[in-house]
Amino acid sequence: MAKPPLKHLLLPALKLTKLLSKTFCCSPCQPRSQSSVKSKQAFIHLCSKGSLREALQGFLPELFADPNLFSHLLQACCLLPLRHGQQIHALIITSGASNDRFTANHLLHMYSKIGLLQTALSLFGAMPRRNVMSYNILLGGLLQNGDLRDARELFDDMPERNLATWNAMVTGLTHFGLDEQGLELFAEMRRQGLRPDEFSLGSVLRCCAGIKDVSSGRQIHSCVIYSGFECDMCVGSSLAHMYMRNGCLEEGERVLKGLPALNIVSCNTIIAGRVQNGDPEGALDYFSLMKAAGLAPDQVTFVSVMSSCSDLAALGQGQQIHSQATKAGVDQVVAVRSSLVSMYSKCGCLDDSAKVFSESNGSDLVLWSSMIAAYGFHGHGQKAIKLFEEMVEEGTEPNEVTFLSLLYACSHSGLKDKGMEYFELMTQKYRLKPTLKHYTCIVDLLGRSGCLDEAEALIKSMPVSADGVIWKTLLSACKTHRNAEMAEQVAEHVLRLEPQDSASYVLLSNIRATSKRWGEVSEIRRAMRERRVRKEPGISWVELRGQVHQFSTGDRLHPMQGEIEVCLNQLIGKMRQYGYVPDTSTVLHDMDDEEKECSLAHHSEKLAIAFAILSMPEGVPIRVMKNLRVCDDCHVAIKFISKIVDREIIVRDVSRFHHFRDGECSCGDYW
Repeated sequence: MAKPPLKHLLLPALKLTKLLSKTFCCSPCQPRSQSSVKSKQAFIHLCSKGSLREALQGFLPELFADPNLFSHLLQACCLLPLRHGQQIHALIITSGASNDRFTANHLLHMYSKIGLLQTALSLFGAMPRRNVMSYNILLGGLLQNGDLRDARELFDDMPERNLATWNAMVTGLTHFGLDEQGLELFAEMRRQGLRPDEFSLGSVLRCCAGIKDVSSGRQIHSCVIYSGFECDMCVGSSLAHMYMRNGCLEEGERVLKGLPALNIVSCNTIIAGRVQNGDPEGALDYFSLMKAAGLAPDQVTFVSVMSSCSDLAALGQGQQIHSQATKAGVDQVVAVRSSLVSMYSKCGCLDDSAKVFSESNGSDLVLWSSMIAAYGFHGHGQKAIKLFEEMVEEGTEPNEVTFLSLLYACSHSGLKDKGMEYFELMTQKYRLKPTLKHYTCIVDLLGRSGCLDEAEALIKSMPVSADGVIWKTLLSACKTHRNAEMAEQVAEHVLRLEPQDSASYVLLSNIRATSKRWGEVSEIRRAMRERRVRKEPGISWVELRGQVHQFSTGDRLHPMQGEIEVCLNQLIGKMRQYGYVPDTSTVLHDMDDEEKECSLAHHSEKLAIAFAILSMPEGVPIRVMKNLRVCDDCHVAIKFISKIVDREIIVRDVSRFHHFRDGECSCGDYW
């Protein structure tokens, strides 16, 4: 590493003369009264308050007599403007204490802490005597300021390392997302005979969580027990987080329940773990238990529970949690604000998302990206584009996430030319490297526009390996544009990459059923049975008075099922008068038309809408969430229903929102 000259460090000494002239009205050799001699504790107290002038006025002779006192001044300077640290540095040089290793280490820490790496390197190079602490301080400063390359070089060149050295390097690698290297370094540390402490174990467990290596995580768990840290709150929380990130929810919660007490960190770990493992109801339940136990939620808690409300589309609970976040004073935190934008958007309240965004104190990139994503999710591509242009005009530079949201918005609004233009802008002007998700958006954009050959060519030419999702996106486009020949070829790619994915079989069955190739449809069903692939059932849910009511396709178990059946029959009768004809081509079984129509009538979204009509006051918008894509027949039927009952029906399916009003849908039949 280059070591810059130390010459500029002496410049602050020129300012010291004025400071010293104001400090004393008598010379240091004059006797001082007993009352003026204060205790060392008073000096330390003044330093801790940042009152450097008062500390110097009372204790300058003591500083010259005891150089160790400079350490307290330097610690205070870490939180003060640079000039204070430079003046104390000059005073250290004047006093002759600069050769004291203890003082020099604290000086090195100060410059590293405030980010003056070049100065720290210069000071480190000029130190006549260094110890492992000197190296550790510089290593920490390099890592803290993002210089991983020089930090690793310094680590490799160190003549001596202690546990703190290894901990700093493992933590640094984890911070930079190099979890595999962090795990390897921990293993090397163990081979050299060092026994890990709570900091080592916490860092390496984060490595295991990052790369989802539960096997190594279990080995570290054994090490935790052997080292006696199984009851340590930080280690326990990291261990639970590792299990939960790997899908082992029960093991993670078992670890946390074995700790001597639950705190906000461990509670946040449980809540986030439940969200990540597809249990949003459990996350909200635990949030209630946490509050009942007297633990106050923090910003991390609110981000997780609002994510749960988003997954469940539980608007009522989301609004309550919003109020609690405001009361806790964290509603202006960017992560919380962004979660609020997302929560309201996914609950179908786009206007509330826009209101939260507009009330933000300065728009952070995360907030811009969240609002662009919200517009895209609701099919407002032009609004997403307008917001993106405003963001760029204000000087905020987009990142990969921003462009992903923008491309998604263009795809779901039929804005093919704009989408291709922004993809080029991303790669050419901003030099951002597209990920597989960006390419999937472009394939979706081309596929929806009917450019199937162009979409297939892009998949085959892109620099990243294709996965099942991108081929499935093209397969869906083949179904939309009824290109059976290409669909068969694309399906081979999908089933090779994801042989257990039921959606691919269903898509291919749909394409064959549309051509009435029932024998081939039966072959697909037989293949699914042989491979033990189960079709994911359609599920829809509605929130009513804080309770979520769930419906499955063909479900007849709801307590109000009789009333729901009557309501559906009445609606279908009125729909037929308006010209509704059931689209039986979406039924994947060879049965007579009457049976097919009965099957269509009991799709989960129709059951949920009928229940909402019966249960909710007139004029109140109906919000229905579904786990799969809305089928063609249901989409047509809900348009008729919205006109018949004269109310807005908002349906969120797996990919976007549909706002049905007066017989029309916000998607323009483009979904």
